[in-house]
Amino acid sequence: MKNTKVTTYKIGRVWIPDYVPGVIAVVVLIIGFPFIVESQQSAEISTEAVGDGRYVLFGRGGNILASIGEQGVLIVDSQFPDMVPKYQSTIRSLGGGDIDFTINTHWHYDHADGNEMLGEAGSWIIAHAHSRDMMTKHNTINTVVNPLVEQPPYSQAGLPVATFEQRMEVFFNGEQIDLIHPGPAHTMGDAAIFLRDSNIVHMGDVFNNAGYPFIDADNGGDIEGMIAFCEAVLGEINSNTVVVPGHGPVATYNDLAEYITMLTEIRGKMMILIGQGASLEEVIAAKPTENWDAEKGDPLRLIDRAYLSLTR
Repeated sequence: MKNTKVTTYKIGRVWIPDYVPGVIAVVVLIIGFPFIVESQQSAEISTEAVGDGRYVLFGRGGNILASIGEQGVLIVDSQFPDMVPKYQSTIRSLGGGDIDFTINTHWHYDHADGNEMLGEAGSWIIAHAHSRDMMTKHNTINTVVNPLVEQPPYSQAGLPVATFEQRMEVFFNGEQIDLIHPGPAHTMGDAAIFLRDSNIVHMGDVFNNAGYPFIDADNGGDIEGMIAFCEAVLGEINSNTVVVPGHGPVATYNDLAEYITMLTEIRGKMMILIGQGASLEEVIAAKPTENWDAEKGDPLRLIDRAYLSLTR
């Protein structure tokens, strides 16, 4: 068979092949791209102090937790390449220097695409072993409500230089930092990062405080695992712990406990329906999330991905 090469056009994280009707491609490229670029350029960094030399940085992508101290700078998650100079500048304004260590909560682009720039600048990157494996290959992410996201492999500079399976300890800026992986949850390679003396934990996208969570069920994510992961973290923190979600405002122990209750009740309702032979469409029509929709928004993505994880 003769090999043929398909030309593709990249807009954000979406690749458009050349066999897509030309008019659509032109409209997207000419009309859509300027808005995407403008959105990227206008995104700025805001900060919230959560301890002595500890900050949450909000920008475009997942929340970043920063530890700034005598030994240097450690961050959790790296957002997008265009945001790297912005949060580097913010970190310098807070008294820090170059970013010495970068820990990824997982491999998704909105939390790890800044890796390559940081790695090239000398930052040492750490992640769960499965997340590193995913960063070495091409991945497709089905977010259900948006076009498929095609995430290409990272260069060597963007790959973690150290990985772990279940637990790892790092000692930096005067405190113990624990990385734990209770099991598959949002993805198969999630990590919760505890800054023990500061009493802070970064949950990554296992805990979304900006709406319903996304379960990457096509890549091993699992609603049962989401609940178990959150319960494991809850068992290691206390009522005064600062809980940093992957997205949304900084939260508390009680917020995480309520999140677990929500997911547990939604899972229970869905399991009853599935046990009765309900299709995805029938589960959606039954509105298993209706008690939280007013606060959390559209539940379609959650129900769709949770259904897949409960029926495979």
